[in-house]
Amino acid sequence: MIDRPTAIDADAHAAQTVAFEELLRAVEELNTPDGYKAELIRGKIVVSPWSKLRYKMPMKRLRQQLEPHAPAGHDVDVAPFLFTFPSAARGYGPDLHVADEAAFEAEGRHADGGALSLVAEFTSLSTRDADWEEKVAVYGQLVPVYLVLDMQAAEITCFWDPSPHGYRSRTTAPFGRPLHIPAPFDFDLDTAELAVTPDKAGPS
Repeated sequence: MIDRPTAIDADAHAAQTVAFEELLRAVEELNTPDGYKAELIRGKIVVSPWSKLRYKMPMKRLRQQLEPHAPAGHDVDVAPFLFTFPSAARGYGPDLHVADEAAFEAEGRHADGGALSLVAEFTSLSTRDADWEEKVAVYGQLVPVYLVLDMQAAEITCFWDPSPHGYRSRTTAPFGRPLHIPAPFDFDLDTAELAVTPDKAGPS
């Protein structure tokens, strides 16, 4: 708890804001190849492939289970939208998102990360570190629920209860065991529908 005024370097903050906006413009102008997405990770533009074809059906089944429990006015989708987190100078394109429909009425090409009620990432060897480390920290300050579907370990972890210091709660279940998704969803997810065969969950 901070009980006295704290000095903020306004010039440094302004410079960080300008740099972040410049990176966003660069992402807009980037001609990424079909099947790839550009994100702002660790202050850099990172281009990586969208999820594997074999992940399509698990993503679809996750979306279908989430839709009946999503907050009113929130959309569940796997469309390739970039959600921005200006305070962290980050922009992510989650594999699946649940977000307030109002976020998509704005001009521009980047949605406000504050509109998200849930994000889900399906890990691959090329994205695993960011999904488990940086994104946990950034989502954990704002997004109510974050699901990490670890396709290499065949398990799913649910993070919830965000705070300025990150998520305060988490639980993990192997694919095949039900996993409770907390408020604002509040239902038991059937994870048996999310598995892929082990010999198909290798590097991407």
